[in-house]
Amino acid sequence: MPISEELRTRLLAKLTQLYGSDDESCLERMTELAKRGRGPAEARQTQLWSERDVVLIAYGDQIRSSDRSSLQALKTFLLDNQLNDAVNTIHILPFFPYSSDDGFSVIDYRQVDPQLGTWQDVAEIGQAFNLMFDLVLNHCSASNEWFQKYLQGQEPYSRYFVEVDPQTDLSAVMRPRNSPLLTPFAATRGSRHVWTTFSDDQVDLDFANPDVLIEMLDVLLFYVRQGARIIRFDAIAYLWKTIGTSCIHLPQTHTLVKLMRDLLDLLAPGTLLLTETNVPHQENVSYFGDGDEAHMVYQFSLAPLVLDAFLTADAGPLTQWLSNLEQTSEGMTFFNFTASHDGVGVRPLEGLVSQPQIDRLVEELRRRGGRVSTKRNPDGTESPYELNVSYFSALGFPEGLPAAAHVRRFLSSQGLMLALRGIPGIYFHSLVATENDVSGVEQTGSARSINRRKFESGELQRILAERGSDQQLVFDGYRKMLATRIRQPAFHPDAPQTVVDIGHRAVIAFVRTSLDRRQNILVMVNVSGEKVPVDLTRFRDLRIECDLLSGRPLSSEGIVLDSYGIAWLSHRTMESTPLKPKPQENSCFMG
Repeated sequence: MPISEELRTRLLAKLTQLYGSDDESCLERMTELAKRGRGPAEARQTQLWSERDVVLIAYGDQIRSSDRSSLQALKTFLLDNQLNDAVNTIHILPFFPYSSDDGFSVIDYRQVDPQLGTWQDVAEIGQAFNLMFDLVLNHCSASNEWFQKYLQGQEPYSRYFVEVDPQTDLSAVMRPRNSPLLTPFAATRGSRHVWTTFSDDQVDLDFANPDVLIEMLDVLLFYVRQGARIIRFDAIAYLWKTIGTSCIHLPQTHTLVKLMRDLLDLLAPGTLLLTETNVPHQENVSYFGDGDEAHMVYQFSLAPLVLDAFLTADAGPLTQWLSNLEQTSEGMTFFNFTASHDGVGVRPLEGLVSQPQIDRLVEELRRRGGRVSTKRNPDGTESPYELNVSYFSALGFPEGLPAAAHVRRFLSSQGLMLALRGIPGIYFHSLVATENDVSGVEQTGSARSINRRKFESGELQRILAERGSDQQLVFDGYRKMLATRIRQPAFHPDAPQTVVDIGHRAVIAFVRTSLDRRQNILVMVNVSGEKVPVDLTRFRDLRIECDLLSGRPLSSEGIVLDSYGIAWLSHRTMESTPLKPKPQENSCFMG
């Protein structure tokens, strides 16, 4: 597709910022990429998102089967359980050949790991769901062909990676890990010390070389042609390296994101760009730019703040943060989540709660079987960076909690996330209430394995079929909650959100109002183990009639929130997507 003169001028300005020259050779190579044409996004709706947008996050081999590929088994599970009626997008975590980190050390960006399946399997999932892929662009596997050719001194790969003299002072570099920043490799030119932000098997690509930019733009557009509606930029904050700086959030990194956004807007309008930056809130939202960078940013502060609220029975810090949360402009929204393949970030709490509160949260999750991953500080010390724990286990009690209360507490945490302004992302293990996988940690030696369990298909179905089990109750409760959520106009990602104070620190409450102002939903969550009466007379203008979750009609005078209870109160009952009833189904929602 031809690039307009206006866009050429804009792209050339960005390339000049990056490479210090107005040489148009890089732009001409980008033009050649553009000529390959648009991807499937050409026919997508002009509306970026709606209340029906819900993302389910799963590994390509989340469900393993002896008689079909893992991707086929995943599709079968999703459709057999009618999840296409509850979520519309599947984020398949990196499904490429890899050598470590469960996929985030990519050996080949353009192939599907044959142990998982084929591109046809991915396309078949895409027939029932929108697709979300990861672009792991900061680093690749040390086994990647590019890096192997780099070690051999072959062109153009000899300049694809970041070499640094080990005597260089790198103390200013912001580290997300406690492993060495530089890793020595034996090359045909002698030993080379290569930048490795995350591990010695994940070698950082050098975007100061325009050849690397063109290579990754080609991969980006390949993913669009394979049907990706959302593309997640993994570890984007560390992309550009300048010695003597922190090497995080550098201006060149933002310029690169803007340049990729320009290309996507031209060739694949409707494709959404999501940046992953596990950092404090203000740093995180900087990736919105002026509406010219990411369409979505992860809401990293949400997960630890929700945990803190439930573990202390105090919603104060969460309420204050939500009260101060900025209103996103048109074309920008938050990606809300509580759990992911990584852990619960600690840095996103900076400036929101005190250090003693952070220390207490770390200790409480240790008591619940969690692990703590650390980062290296400039002075050589280490501090918590990430809490590795199953979110379901994190909301339990070390001494035990009655099953009904544990399930209700967990589902309330999820219902809170689902109701917030933005697009919700649900990690597969939250959907099925997976507990800490201690054996997985022992097998791999990696703390992150605690929340990355893989299932055999028959095993998972047996777990979810056990009537009255935590897993069955959460799975059925979550599906019901989703079926209700996606039919509420007030839960449109752009619909206004107003935090309200009901006079009790254990209750977080806010109102969502549909864009046409025809529906209001008062969301209330009790983070304590005590019942809390709520006076509703001040909300008479909302004309509340029922709780959407329980289906119960309400008095206009008041409601009693059960311990760890949640309520979505509205004046109009929106039709829920029907799900096949199951015998003796239990309700876990209590107003």
